[in-house]
Amino acid sequence: MKIKAIITGATGMVGEGVLHECLQHPDVEQVLVINRKPGGVSHAKLREIVHNDFFDLKAIESQLTGYNACFFCLGVSSVGMDNDEYKHLTYDLTMNVAQLLATQNPAMTFCYVSGAGTDSTEQGRLAWARVKGATENALMRLFSNAYMFRPGFMKPTPGLKNVKSYYKFIAWLYPIGRALYPAGFSTLQELGLAMIKSATQGYEKRILEVKDIVALAKR
Repeated sequence: MKIKAIITGATGMVGEGVLHECLQHPDVEQVLVINRKPGGVSHAKLREIVHNDFFDLKAIESQLTGYNACFFCLGVSSVGMDNDEYKHLTYDLTMNVAQLLATQNPAMTFCYVSGAGTDSTEQGRLAWARVKGATENALMRLFSNAYMFRPGFMKPTPGLKNVKSYYKFIAWLYPIGRALYPAGFSTLQELGLAMIKSATQGYEKRILEVKDIVALAKR
């Protein structure tokens, strides 16, 4: 199966890494990125829509049909943010996009970048983990083909421009962490490959922890 994918968050580190893998992969035929600002990437497979308001997609909704995968990499950190605002920018925003895509592309595979420690019960102590868990659960109810990706520490893909600045100070941790605690460490390349393969091959679990991400990337 050839993939026609929508990617959100492609101007961030994770989304840029997933986009990079999609543009290189033979199973990916077309990519549409929806960015709030121009991403600066040019490729024969790639089309970009610059759209600022992910809560109001009416102006672009006619351009979002005909896709069989969405790699949703858009997200915010909960650091310094109150719970209501974090929920609005995480759960509400994601579901607004997802509900439109589910209506227009009901057979779509929807891949959501969540995070290690997400709380599927929605009852835990950490507010961000509850919100992520609620988002995951709602997406899995909405799409019959939905996969929740929970990466931990990710090694950036070399040569990309949106790597977070602090990574250069902690990059030395990766080979040690991967050797001693493989359940917590993967590469951004593995995440991108695992997303692509979830769309073409599926996976036996709908929630993918780090070990699942690495295993699927190798298939």
